[in-house]
Amino acid sequence: MISSNRANDWRGIIKHEVTRKQHNSRHCFVCGLENSLGLKAAFYETGSGELVAIIKPGAEHQSYPGRMHGGVAAAILDETIGRAVAIGKDDQVWGVTIELTMKYRKPVPLDQELMAVGRVSKDGGRIFEGSGEILLANGDVAVTAVGRYMKVPVEKITDVDFAAEDWFLAESPDDPKQVELPDKAT
Repeated sequence: MISSNRANDWRGIIKHEVTRKQHNSRHCFVCGLENSLGLKAAFYETGSGELVAIIKPGAEHQSYPGRMHGGVAAAILDETIGRAVAIGKDDQVWGVTIELTMKYRKPVPLDQELMAVGRVSKDGGRIFEGSGEILLANGDVAVTAVGRYMKVPVEKITDVDFAAEDWFLAESPDDPKQVELPDKAT
């Protein structure tokens, strides 16, 4: 998925086993499969404890011509980091954003498959911290984020009945068994 011709922050490519696919919703902007303007992101947990989102932004996610809007990049990383708390655990507890700080390093193109990667860096019980990045197709880091989140059970997030038909596992024969991610230089 990502080529190994990196020159700056990474040493090479490491294949990570996908251990579980996370659920999608119907109408969420980032993961909603029935949101006509959404990203329809697929989220995969890896054996390395990271969450990988696969997205392909289109013209409806544009700011400048051919470039993804920075607010859309923030939404992608916010959801990816916030979901990372559920890796290998109950997916009925979610991260609700307290604080999110972004750094925009490179423009993010449209109409290309991209990955967002998120992880929990500190779990303090009710509050957790995480980080993430959006990777371009060549492996370059385009956007980074760090955030703080509160763990909240789904039934306390909304007063709308969140039925199973609104939150479901959308498995596909195209789901990857492994994802290739750049190995961070130490």
